[in-house]
Amino acid sequence: MGRRSRCRRLQQQQRPESAEDRAEGGGKRGEAGWEGGYPEIVKENKLFEHYYRELKIVPEGEWDQFMDALREPLPATLRITGYKSHAKEILHCLKNKYFKELEDLEVDGQKVEVPQPLSWYPEELAWHTNLSRKILRKSPQLEKFHQFLVSETESGNISRQEAVSMIPPLLLNVQPHHKILDMCAAPGSKTTQLIEMLHADMSVPFPEGFVIANDVDNKRCYLLVHQAKRLSSPCIMVVNHDASSIPRLQMDVGGTKEILFYDRILCDVPCSGDGTMRKNIDVWKKWTTLNSLQLHGLQLRIATRGAEQLAEGGRMVYSTCSLNPVEDEAVIASLLEKSEGALELADVSNELPGLKWMPGITQWKVMTKDGQWFADWDAVPHSRHTQIRPTMFPLKDPEKLQAMHLERCLRILPHHQNTGGFFVAVLVKKSSMPWNKRQPKLQGKSADTRGSTQLSPADPTEGTPADPSKLESPSVTGTGDTEIAHAPEDLESNGNRKDGVCGPPPSKKRKLFGFKEDPFVFIPEDDPLFPPIEKFYALDPSFPRMNLLTRTTEGKKRQLYMVSKELRNVLLNNSERMKVINTGIKVWCRNNSGEEFDCAFRLAQEGIYTLYPFINSRIITVSMEDVKILLTQENPFFRKLSSETYSQAKDLAKGSIVLKYEPDSANPDSLQCPIVLCGWRGKASIRTFVPKNERLHYLRMMGLEVLGEKKKEGVILTNENAASTGQLENEVTEGQRAGETHSPDAREADSPDAGESDSPDVTAGCDLAEAHLPR
Repeated sequence: MGRRSRCRRLQQQQRPESAEDRAEGGGKRGEAGWEGGYPEIVKENKLFEHYYRELKIVPEGEWDQFMDALREPLPATLRITGYKSHAKEILHCLKNKYFKELEDLEVDGQKVEVPQPLSWYPEELAWHTNLSRKILRKSPQLEKFHQFLVSETESGNISRQEAVSMIPPLLLNVQPHHKILDMCAAPGSKTTQLIEMLHADMSVPFPEGFVIANDVDNKRCYLLVHQAKRLSSPCIMVVNHDASSIPRLQMDVGGTKEILFYDRILCDVPCSGDGTMRKNIDVWKKWTTLNSLQLHGLQLRIATRGAEQLAEGGRMVYSTCSLNPVEDEAVIASLLEKSEGALELADVSNELPGLKWMPGITQWKVMTKDGQWFADWDAVPHSRHTQIRPTMFPLKDPEKLQAMHLERCLRILPHHQNTGGFFVAVLVKKSSMPWNKRQPKLQGKSADTRGSTQLSPADPTEGTPADPSKLESPSVTGTGDTEIAHAPEDLESNGNRKDGVCGPPPSKKRKLFGFKEDPFVFIPEDDPLFPPIEKFYALDPSFPRMNLLTRTTEGKKRQLYMVSKELRNVLLNNSERMKVINTGIKVWCRNNSGEEFDCAFRLAQEGIYTLYPFINSRIITVSMEDVKILLTQENPFFRKLSSETYSQAKDLAKGSIVLKYEPDSANPDSLQCPIVLCGWRGKASIRTFVPKNERLHYLRMMGLEVLGEKKKEGVILTNENAASTGQLENEVTEGQRAGETHSPDAREADSPDAGESDSPDVTAGCDLAEAHLPR
């Protein structure tokens, strides 16, 4: 404490002096700081203008419009996330309630601009608005709209995402059976799009496909976990690797090891970001061509690594938020050249009708930081060879250049549709990469190309940076990896896999950074923990019990998670190759006093939509009025609910239950998407175990306006129940006299305010690690 006090005193002594120093740009803090904010950044960069004028990336006569658009703030864009029926309800709520209230609204004498859908995004699930935060505070209707957006974002039902950032996942053309790799995934807005596409059919709890989302930054991986968790999918795995040397994974196919090749790869690489000037104002003063020159090599290595792991017939999208051809067409041209026909650019000009874009360019020059131009590699002096590489220049051979069809790349310019700047190229793999040439197929093997291509001898050692000379050399010949690809797994020789334990990679292979992750331990077939659960919830025989896992090898199992069959396969066969940050969704939580109710585990809301199709017991069908009561009151007594609900609940033993709302198609004004909630049947009441933000979401979908909360009574006030809350204290006392009791463990672990949080002593991997991150 003494050291901290000294630090604070020093900071207080230094503060007036540093304020004087900073005042040079825009007055002292007292004069300009809190009143006018920071000195406004001048949105000028002569080198930037000189560079892009020379490259002619903007059509003739549009330069001024281009620069004016860059100087304007970027409009806020939002995307309705989640799965189809729920997304449609949110859209209906937005259009018919919140947007309608804004139609005739005026603020300070100006008509408020109503949000508009992005013309090229399917099903009106993405919208843009020019409403600033300042305006949002000036009107009760706007404030209400803003609160709705904030709350729905917390629930994971709306994502604030830049419009152009939504394009790459759409162009991947994902199907539910696809195996997908997102190479540079954080912060995760594109990853959530991919997960949604996997779950296009909500009636299938476990799609065949999966998403492996990777990021090199350990802390950003937890941001990625947070984003992905909002969609509650058993088909997502977050890993932490350098994308340019991300390890090849293996899967067990009929007792034989085969290399995992991905059907779809998203390669949204790190870039200089000059297309983001409208939101990242710092780029104006920091922009230089040096950033692009330094990133080009890394971008090419990542794209090459992606191409190596793509299945034949698969599709890879390469994208940047940069307008610089050194980061865009130069990378694509170099990749196409060394692929020797294995890759080709797809023509996607008709795939997003309504999107305005410019074709990729075929000729460009390279400029150094100090403004010196080079038209081709031969003109670059030897002293510049460490900074400028031959792959940065366009091909000299006009026939080869024409055959590449670089015009099929998409360049999105800010002034065409009021967006940021962006570059997208869609690549299709026609055959194996030249340095990955296949051995003859073994007799009796399937013709499925995903399993027959062999490991590249040029693959870098797992966990070490890729050697650019190896990655860029098509002369390497393929030998000797047949044994690795097709050797049956010796389960006995690996104790971890034999026990179903997938721990972190051994530290001797590479130094691990960040938090130490807990292992993934699959529940053995004969574990006595499962039969009571199976009996209590009358689980269907088709329930994939082998996909259940925990995150601890010792002590009581407190949380049970589920992954899809395919991700289980990946986990069991690659525990020493990859650093897994998180996977699976929580489906059951231990309830310490639950043994007296015949089952020690209660249902978790996070995984209920995955679990529900397999549950045949303890289901109570509720009406919309029941749902309103259950979500606004903490422990409503049976007599407050409908007689139908009471008749279903009265014969059930105490313990965890499922509350199911089925939409009434005969009443189109009612909520038209199914709702599944976790609850607890007490002695004389029912309570729901639903996180607060989810409660608010469902209430809004039912047309209720949330006015506030009475924490003492555990009541959420709405425009319907506000008048009747005065009776609650008497009712609570009456309930106590009637002897109503609940599981103490359930009360502590799952109070509505706490949501579905884990108990403090649980070591649940990412949950604890996330707590260490700055908020």
